[in-house]
Amino acid sequence: MFAIIGLVVVMGCVAGGYIMAHGNFSVLWQPAEFVIILGAAIGTFLVASPIKVIKLTLKGFASAFKAKSPGKDEYLQLLRALYDLLTLAKHEGIIALESHANKPKESSIFTPYPFVVKNHHVLDFICDNVKTYAMAGMEPHEFESIMDIDMEAHHEEEMIASGSINKLADSMPALGIVACVLGVVITMGALSEPPEVLGAHIGAALVGTFFGILMAYGFVAPFATNVEHQVRDQHTLLNVAKTAIMSFALGWAPALALEAARRAVPSSARPTFEELESAVRKK
Repeated sequence: MFAIIGLVVVMGCVAGGYIMAHGNFSVLWQPAEFVIILGAAIGTFLVASPIKVIKLTLKGFASAFKAKSPGKDEYLQLLRALYDLLTLAKHEGIIALESHANKPKESSIFTPYPFVVKNHHVLDFICDNVKTYAMAGMEPHEFESIMDIDMEAHHEEEMIASGSINKLADSMPALGIVACVLGVVITMGALSEPPEVLGAHIGAALVGTFFGILMAYGFVAPFATNVEHQVRDQHTLLNVAKTAIMSFALGWAPALALEAARRAVPSSARPTFEELESAVRKK
């Protein structure tokens, strides 16, 4: 929603300022420049990107229009699910969690919390590490290393889209210059034409530079930043889950492990101690 609003603001302010300066929109309509810049940008992206990167990048563009940062309610759902999981492990042993980890979408622990069930990255992280800890009987520091490896691999993959979009944005001003240079070449070939014809050619060439820069910094680069924020939010969710599970593996009581996890929530979305206690007691 906010991505759409942002794009409208960018276009509205650029167009509004141009109108205020008594600009003529017909001068900006240069289809040949648009074909050169957008076509070359898409082509270079395809050359540089294997199919996996293309899919992740397209997914990143699409997610900017529908993703939203987790708020207090989402973190409360995650914390309550973790508390239920750890409480069961304390009373019945870690082996009792295997049935829930094997079929999480049918689990009585996870299904009351739709945010957790729908976020497959968080759900898979919790379930995989619960099963690993139940089977391996490893030392806590070894278990923490495995979780760190999991989080790092997930982070690296999720950042691919952001990096790819950023590189695309970086290329567009240069491609705008390419379009501009071609316009200058056309202008030089028309030096015998009257001034109004030369002016039209020069204007068309400059539109190429304008369009390349506007697309880079007004449209494409902000998408990369949006994806970075999404990746950061996802990493924070995984860290909250890791903190709770790791604290329990160290021998902490579920309530204390949950408090440690609460501290890992960003302050802007962190529930208070009383809010979390009240939410847990409602179960």
